[in-house]
Amino acid sequence: PFKLAPLPWDDDALAPTISAHTISFHYHKHHKAYVDMLNTLVEGTPYADMKLEEIVHKTAGATDPKDKKIFNNAGQVWNHDFYWRSLTPAKTEGDATLDSAITAAFGSKDALIAKLAEAGKDQFGSGWAWLVSKDGKLSIDKTSNAETPMAKGVNCLLTVDVWEHAYYLDYQNARPKYLEAVLGKIINWEFAAQNLA
Repeated sequence: PFKLAPLPWDDDALAPTISAHTISFHYHKHHKAYVDMLNTLVEGTPYADMKLEEIVHKTAGATDPKDKKIFNNAGQVWNHDFYWRSLTPAKTEGDATLDSAITAAFGSKDALIAKLAEAGKDQFGSGWAWLVSKDGKLSIDKTSNAETPMAKGVNCLLTVDVWEHAYYLDYQNARPKYLEAVLGKIINWEFAAQNLA
């Protein structure tokens, strides 16, 4: 069965930007529920023996209701695993390759952060804002619900979760404040550099 991947830091490590209270609900309840449901849905199917990424690829765009349900849960498990690694309590820097790619695409890291925040604010309803690399060029993407650029073969570098359960306990309906805090303080640039490489 699929397992809930351990967090890369302690529950309270991102406070006050993201509280332990939010992590307790977001990770231990929401994320865990997607893992549990995925295990239930794939039991006795060919998906049970596949890796998570493979399931996401195979079920992306599914029209069959069962496969769509599998995609929704597999996509959410993958997205959340990726989101937790996109965050860090310790300040990190990218590397020369990432810095150069950011400058080429956005002009500066501050400009990139502003565009990523805008994508997160503009995502209607639940979803994700992504920093991605397409053909070696960086760009911003946004997806709704369980959708992920990875399902289309796009290299993801970072993501920010903009589902309400990611921020509501700490920021209520102030999604822009959540995005400003996360993007300004706890983004894992080292993880982005590793993904670009």
